[in-house]
Amino acid sequence: MTTPKRKVERVQTGVRMEKNLLKVLKAIAAEREISLGDLLEGIVLHSFEGKVPFGPESLAFIQTIRSAYKLDLTAADSHQMTEQD
Repeated sequence: MTTPKRKVERVQTGVRMEKNLLKVLKAIAAEREISLGDLLEGIVLHSFEGKVPFGPESLAFIQTIRSAYKLDLTAADSHQMTEQD
């Protein structure tokens, strides 16, 4: 039995994000054939419940994409980044 789709109200937002992180997120969304917004919603909803949003296969794909886009940021860098001049 599948869960019925939930009706929600979505809003357009403008967020700034590190360039290579955004490239990786877009690649993950494209690989799953979902929008970037859907991907971010899923990551956040999983995080709010203390659940891991990605399984082993997805994590392997993410590592490959991180390397391809030279994304070397880690969780330790969260809230520690500043804009380039």
